[in-house]
Amino acid sequence: MKLALGPLHYYWTHETVRQFYRDMADTSVDIVYLGETVCSRRHELRLADWLDIAHQLKQAGKEVILSSQVLLESESDLKTLRQIISHANDFTIEANDMGAVHLLSGKTLFVAGPHLNLFNTHSLRLMASLGAKRWVTPLEMSGAQLAALQLHRPANMETEIFAWGRLPLAWSARCFTARAHNLPKDDCQFRCLDYPQGLLMNTRDDKAFLVLNGIQTQSAHTHNLLPELEALHVCQVDILRISPQPEHTRDIVALFRNAIDTSENPACRQQMPEAVTTLQTLATFAPQGLCNGYWYGQPGMVQQNASQRKQP
Repeated sequence: MKLALGPLHYYWTHETVRQFYRDMADTSVDIVYLGETVCSRRHELRLADWLDIAHQLKQAGKEVILSSQVLLESESDLKTLRQIISHANDFTIEANDMGAVHLLSGKTLFVAGPHLNLFNTHSLRLMASLGAKRWVTPLEMSGAQLAALQLHRPANMETEIFAWGRLPLAWSARCFTARAHNLPKDDCQFRCLDYPQGLLMNTRDDKAFLVLNGIQTQSAHTHNLLPELEALHVCQVDILRISPQPEHTRDIVALFRNAIDTSENPACRQQMPEAVTTLQTLATFAPQGLCNGYWYGQPGMVQQNASQRKQP
């Protein structure tokens, strides 16, 4: 089972992003997704900068994927998409909307991103026929749904699942971070830079609910599927995706890699004390707590405890 580092959802300074990927170059992640997927106004890094990072990571032995923007709103967004796809000979493209799928179809292999909402066999076969070599499961897909769908997965198509991070739930034409500061979207003053892990939104009774990240809305809780590793093996998941965060990403990668290596070694599978320690450590990396509800067909913010779990 491979580890992937998903695209960066937050807006960080140019040097912060550069240093982050320099740090990731010598970790045990196998695949790295690069590019701006959230907002076209984020210009700390241009496409040329992302490509430079991509070449450096490729030299470090990583499989590099260029991710396309999820919500395209203008002709300039479409122009950027075409520019990204023009590099498909050097790097695989993750298509995050059907416009990208259309431009890639029949021309090169690509990754069908999680926001294409592939929930049934017909959709999966369609993507395979258009050239998808890998699909990333929708965030809301339960383990039971995945297990059923995997029985009919097209040959030679890899399956990747979002296994760690705040869930990117929705995109809007409105920038909520700008609105929180009484600023229009077109004059946002790049306030996202002030929130390296998004702007937390609490309920009236002061419970963490959502995170505002520009035009993107995320879960406040951190989605964690590491405890479901055995079920993920049974479902024949090929790749676990970790979403970048400003702190502890290297440690999270190391914990996931150790758990995967242990699970794939029959002689080590009974190391339960170590597994418990791993989960306790991961919990300290999730400021608002952990969740796994979608995996069990429940509201995403739910956290199933070990005693409550029923594998799909």
